[in-house]
Amino acid sequence: MLVEDESLRRLKEVLERSPKRRFNEAVDLVVVLRGVDLKKDPNARINELVELPHQPRNREVKVAVIGKGEFLTRAREAGADRVMEPEELEAIAASKRALKKLANEYDFFIAQADVLPRIVRFIGPVLGPRNKMPVSLPATSVSQLPDLIAKLRRSVRIRTKDQPIVHTKVGSRDMRPEEIMENIRAVLSAIERKYEDPRKIAKVYVKTTMGPAEELPVSSGWR
Repeated sequence: MLVEDESLRRLKEVLERSPKRRFNEAVDLVVVLRGVDLKKDPNARINELVELPHQPRNREVKVAVIGKGEFLTRAREAGADRVMEPEELEAIAASKRALKKLANEYDFFIAQADVLPRIVRFIGPVLGPRNKMPVSLPATSVSQLPDLIAKLRRSVRIRTKDQPIVHTKVGSRDMRPEEIMENIRAVLSAIERKYEDPRKIAKVYVKTTMGPAEELPVSSGWR
């Protein structure tokens, strides 16, 4: 995939030459695809979550949980940023403006499986276009909530829009370069699985929020 040693060297250069800012810059990955026609083949679009080995530290990822009883108790214990019963969410959804504010405030939503049908009709039109529809979890699997919340906080969404290009965050300026490289590999592996052909990855670039892009070398066997 990547020429490992040279890619790591170039990543270190990007981090070293980028002037220090008053905020912790994100590290972005840009992947240019080859032979992917998004207009002719809608199935060629990619839109999925990728769990990163290392969570970027430049921003807090907020998770809201919707459910009842023990499900919400376990969510609180697991450190969910907000817990809501269906009735509370219904009251919020009475105002489209309030629901949009909620959707923008939280990165991920988890819903108890048996309450999801009740709430999806009024949250779908707002959360759906934002790719934030709740992850469903059965009440009988409540013990999995802590791991699910932690997994979502380490996850990023990769997607193509109008062009065959994937642009996502893979780290923060204060992370070790080796950690960022592991995150980059996780994203590239997900793209490879989607298209089942590593040659679909034409070019790979990395950059800080306000810095110039640097191309990472792709192995000649992949071109």
